Amino acid sequence: MTRAVLGGAADADQRVFAERLCRACVDELDVDGAALSVLTAEPARVTLWASDPTAELLEELQFSLNDGACVEAARSGAPVLVPDLTRGTESERWPVFAAAVAERATIGALFALPLQWGAVNLGVLDLYRTSPGGLLPAQYTDLLRAVDLAALLVIGRLTAPVGGDDADGWPDEGSGTHYEVHQATGMVLAQLGVDPVVALARMRAYAFAERRLLVEVARDVVARRLRFTEDMG
Repeated sequence: MTRAVLGGAADADQRVFAERLCRACVDELDVDGAALSVLTAEPARVTLWASDPTAELLEELQFSLNDGACVEAARSGAPVLVPDLTRGTESERWPVFAAAVAERATIGALFALPLQWGAVNLGVLDLYRTSPGGLLPAQYTDLLRAVDLAALLVIGRLTAPVGGDDADGWPDEGSGTHYEVHQATGMVLAQLGVDPVVALARMRAYAFAERRLLVEVARDVVARRLRFTEDMG
């Protein structure tokens, strides 16, 4: 039975998208379970959705022990792909986590990909298999696309319904406007001398005040029609 682990940072739209994304991963990538969490490297972290009790257990173990593929992906900002968790080298990589998993579940493979937005780490998408086995190139490409969409969700860019009419497949990617937001965030951080989190927050605040979409503001920044300054309200 699937279950969402709720927190103040997770609203209904995010949970619906997280559920659909995790279900799509299980259906399309030949994995046994998936979980989507946000702010996994911070004390205040939320699991938006876990596809099954084992996926939920893996999340809880990694968060509790501060060890494992999810934690490493959150810290490094790079994908962590473990096609065979039963190998001794992986047990040595995360000795505490590997021992805890072996006591409670049968896990053969783990795949953890960070939700990265520029230099900002937003969370992690976790997948597991009960038996060892890596991802095919096409599956990995689909997974990268899923992570990109999940990052958009977390920053609040996805305001329209996702997935089109096919609720069982991959959500629609849209027009690729997230790249414009990404580029504009880099420009604003340079203009204000702030970090990416603050730069993105300033753009979102401006968009809200002006009753505009974030992507519209981003396009103005990229086209140099709009420049952020310290004295902007």
